[in-house]
Amino acid sequence: MDKQIYITSLYDIYSNLLTEKQKKYFEDYYFENLSLKEISENYNVSRNAIHNSIKEVEEKLNYYENNLNIYEKIEKIKKIVTKIDNIQIKEEIENIL
Repeated sequence: MDKQIYITSLYDIYSNLLTEKQKKYFEDYYFENLSLKEISENYNVSRNAIHNSIKEVEEKLNYYENNLNIYEKIEKIKKIVTKIDNIQIKEEIENIL
């Protein structure tokens, strides 16, 4: 799987466990597609500080997933849902996910 898709999926699950500053840097980098230099200029901090913060967030997201396995469980449920014939039940489960 593409690393960016995976890490942003983890972010969707675990972002509430991050600080506001970590969220801003991560979102600017992954969702707004800003370079480290652009982010550092926007927040008046060093490029290295932004790099370290984004790496720290990636490590935390992986740590949370390694311990809680929520992403893995969601993916398993999605596979099971594809086998459900009842459309109403299938849609209700998909809405939860």
